[in-house]
Amino acid sequence: MNTPRRQFLGLAGGLLAGGLSQSTLFGQDPQWTKPVHRVANVALSTQKAAPVSSAKADLVRGLEMARQSLTRSKTEVNDYTAILVKRERIGDTVGEHEYMSIKVRNRKEANGRLVQPFSVYLSFLKPSSVKGREVIYVENQNNGNIVAHEGGFKGRFLPTVSIPPTGMLAMRGQRYPMTEIGVENMILKLIERGEKALQFEDVHAEFRKGARLKDRSCTVLQLTQPTRRPDAEFHTAQVFMDDELDMPIRYIAYDWPNNADGRGEVIEEYNYLNLKVNVGLTDADFDPYNKDYNFHS
Repeated sequence: MNTPRRQFLGLAGGLLAGGLSQSTLFGQDPQWTKPVHRVANVALSTQKAAPVSSAKADLVRGLEMARQSLTRSKTEVNDYTAILVKRERIGDTVGEHEYMSIKVRNRKEANGRLVQPFSVYLSFLKPSSVKGREVIYVENQNNGNIVAHEGGFKGRFLPTVSIPPTGMLAMRGQRYPMTEIGVENMILKLIERGEKALQFEDVHAEFRKGARLKDRSCTVLQLTQPTRRPDAEFHTAQVFMDDELDMPIRYIAYDWPNNADGRGEVIEEYNYLNLKVNVGLTDADFDPYNKDYNFHS
C-alpha cells in the first residue's frame, strides 16, 4: 500500500455542528433534541405476528409502517437527494455531527435482472479539514470499490483513490460501509431491529405525534428495551416518520444509562434533511469524471 493511500482518511464523515445547538439546527421541539443500511434485497417477513402485549402494540404498528415504507421505496422511489447528518460512536468515543450532501439511486430489478444499480454520491461540507471530499459508489462497477478524493489541505496533495468499501481505510471512523448507506437500507435495519425487539417481554413502544425535524412534520416511534441483553443493540431508539413522505427521516439510538434518572450515550444517529425524491438523477451524477466534481480536476 503506497503512502497516499495509507494517509487517506475515513470516507463517510461530514459536517461539524458548527456552533449551533441541535434544537436550533434541526428546528424541533427541545424534547427531541436528545434523541441504516444495506441494498434492499432482503425479503420482507410474511409470518403472522404472535399476540403481543399492549406495550408492544405500537411496535407492531411501527413495523407495519416500516414495511409499507419499504414497499413504497422499492416501487415508487427511483432516486433522491438530501443532506445527511450523522453521528456515531466508534469504540468508546461519540463523534461530532457530520453533514454531507448525498445523492442516491435505489437498486431496481425487473424480471430478475438488475436494471438500476444502487448508486451513491457524497460531497462533504464541513469542517474545513474535509470540505470538498467526494466519494462515489456504484454497485457492480469499479470492481466493487469506492472512488474518493480528499478535500481541504490534504486534497491538494493526495490523489483520487479506488479502495474497497469494507477495507480499513474506508471504514476508519465508521460504523457501516458506504454500501449500507441510504434511506432504504435504514428501513431494512429498522425492520430487523424491531422484529428482534418483539421477542423480548419487557420491551415498550410508544407513538408520539406532532414532532418536527427541521421543517417536516413527523410521527415518532420510541422503543425502549429496559433489560441489557447480549443481542439487544440499544436501550432506547427513536424513529421519526415523515408524515407527508411516509418515510423515516431520522433514527437515533441510545445506550443503557449509567443511572436510573439519566439518558444513555448516543450509539448512532442519522438524519435525512431536505429529502427530495424522484429528482431525476442520471449516470452522470455518479460519474467521477463529471465536470462538476473534482475527482480528476
